[in-house]
Amino acid sequence: MSLLPVCGPEGPVRTAPAAPHDAAPAAVRAVLFDFSGTLFQMGTYADRIRSALGRPVDDATMDRMLSGLEAGLSDPHVIRAQRARDVSSRAHRHAFTTWYASVPELAPCAGALYEQLQAPEQWVPYADTGTTLTRLTHAGLALGVVSDVGWDLRATFAHHGLDGYFSAWVHSYEHGTEKPDPLLFHHACRELGAGPSETLMVGDHPAKDGGAVGAGLRAYVLPAGAAPGSLRGLDAVLRLAGLS
Repeated sequence: MSLLPVCGPEGPVRTAPAAPHDAAPAAVRAVLFDFSGTLFQMGTYADRIRSALGRPVDDATMDRMLSGLEAGLSDPHVIRAQRARDVSSRAHRHAFTTWYASVPELAPCAGALYEQLQAPEQWVPYADTGTTLTRLTHAGLALGVVSDVGWDLRATFAHHGLDGYFSAWVHSYEHGTEKPDPLLFHHACRELGAGPSETLMVGDHPAKDGGAVGAGLRAYVLPAGAAPGSLRGLDAVLRLAGLS
């Protein structure tokens, strides 16, 4: 992620002192992971819609509904509902059900679509999620989850046998704020007993996950576009942690 320095109206507010050229970075002792798009991904919206409606949907109708969801992202009412959506469970539900209901055919099942979002079985780990977590844990690194989300993720990880790798769970809705607020990253570091300079944040959102740099952490942003169940490129995390 590319981040700008903290600036005021007339330029930088403060500048950190330059580190000596020969100063080695601290060893990585902890790794924080985002959830959706980083370790897990959902199935397709087409499959979710068919399940929520409980009936067959022809291709033309499905294309129209999917196009409607895309168009809904530009709807001012939907846009307003997304603001601060991850600061509470209520705001999160409102944001998503408002978007789903922007498509008339989906309005009756907006609640069911949101329930799918929370259902552990709807989420699929990427093909390299388990092996990466295993390698990091066996190397003695502490792991945590830091996610902008509206519900507790532990049940989803447990459903897939992946909850035991983590010692810190930081859900935005429980803290009333969203990434890149340093509060979330620093809370996770304290839970893991690692300093920010010893911690790597891994995610897929340049501003939110990359914002960990502003909190004193290192950050790695994964490229977009990985299909559910595919390799996510998490081998890069192993290299950044000094394991390969």
